[in-house]
Amino acid sequence: MKIPETQPGVVIAVRPLADTKLASISNTLNKTPNVEVIRKVLPVGKVLSEHKSPGESIGERLGGGIAFATIGSPKKLQEGGMLFLATGEAHAFEALEDSSFLLKIMRPEASQ
Repeated sequence: MKIPETQPGVVIAVRPLADTKLASISNTLNKTPNVEVIRKVLPVGKVLSEHKSPGESIGERLGGGIAFATIGSPKKLQEGGMLFLATGEAHAFEALEDSSFLLKIMRPEASQ
């Protein structure tokens, strides 16, 4: 799938979605063999069950409220908060309110 935003030098808007969250959808903003950036949009109550990270990952809250369960305890991301996960780290999350966040997955092994 060709993603227009994946071209070097193209500016991608990642600001909080505010009142447009429910009209927005999750989408991949950038995907290369080494990195993938996804904007996840979740309605309140949406739960993504436990799964494992395919690479080192960073979740960054853009808006709303999100609770992550990882490394043995729940963690709530505050506005502007980030969470780092190691490759293969099991985690799950739940939208505590209509929410959006960036998920960045690094796959350095793809370049070897």
